[in-house]
Amino acid sequence: MKQFSLPGDNRSIALFLILTCVLTTPFWALAIATGDSAGGRGAYSVGIMWGPGAAALFTCWLRQRSVAGLGWKWGEKRWQLLSYTWPLAVCVVVYGLICVLGLGSFPNPVGVSSIRTSLAWPNAGQWTVVSGWFLLLATTGEIRGIASALGEELGWRGFLAPVLCRRLGFTQGALLTGAIWAVWHFPIIFFSNYDSATPWWFSTPCFVIEVLSLSVIMAWIRLKSGSLWTGAIAHASINLFNQGYFAPLTAPRGHITAYFVDESGAGLPIVLLVTAIFFWTKRRKVALIKMPQGTSQESTDAPRHTV
Repeated sequence: MKQFSLPGDNRSIALFLILTCVLTTPFWALAIATGDSAGGRGAYSVGIMWGPGAAALFTCWLRQRSVAGLGWKWGEKRWQLLSYTWPLAVCVVVYGLICVLGLGSFPNPVGVSSIRTSLAWPNAGQWTVVSGWFLLLATTGEIRGIASALGEELGWRGFLAPVLCRRLGFTQGALLTGAIWAVWHFPIIFFSNYDSATPWWFSTPCFVIEVLSLSVIMAWIRLKSGSLWTGAIAHASINLFNQGYFAPLTAPRGHITAYFVDESGAGLPIVLLVTAIFFWTKRRKVALIKMPQGTSQESTDAPRHTV
């Protein structure tokens, strides 16, 4: 197998993007036709999420490049721990501010009732449901979330981000990866029910800022650690703690609440943007990784340029 080489990267990137669209299209079509991006008991969303992952694997095969270069190694456990905890910290800040500012309250009785039913705990008290649901999401939910998130992360952080950052520098590479990642969501944003709690003219900019910010944070940790698992863990965590826990358990205080919670609100993008700027100021640290001669792409994930 060949290593990733800069002269061939344009063809590899183009092939990856084409395959991503081709492999995701059947599930986009199902989500659009049914009006439910999570239809088929989640099968549509899993299929969509695995489009980039399958594209990355096929690209490696067709371009005769080792899949080991996608970053399968576990790396230092501190990076995996960071990837698990920083999304939780971001959500605590976002929803804590929402409650403090009077834009919402916690917990939401409607959300508690729905979760109580799904857990089949009919006699459980409110805080038993709230704490039990958190523990389940933080353990078995995370494992299940990683299985889905790994599909996207194989593509975005395993393949695309390292190649683009090496060619364009960290800033441009991370932002371009984020832009592609955001646009890839557009079919289900505009034509299905994904991210639809607020008007599109508000939710779409919020979503794009969120994804661009996530791309910077996750690219930095991916390049620093050399492990795509950091992306899979962080992706699963932000989905679980935001969409699965805090958003449904935040009670609205009128129509204004929707404009600050979840991916269609402004709270998460604002805090993620601040977090991304912090990581961006540390961008030169990923350039300090030394590249041994004759190593595979997994060992050469740091960008040649940092600006």
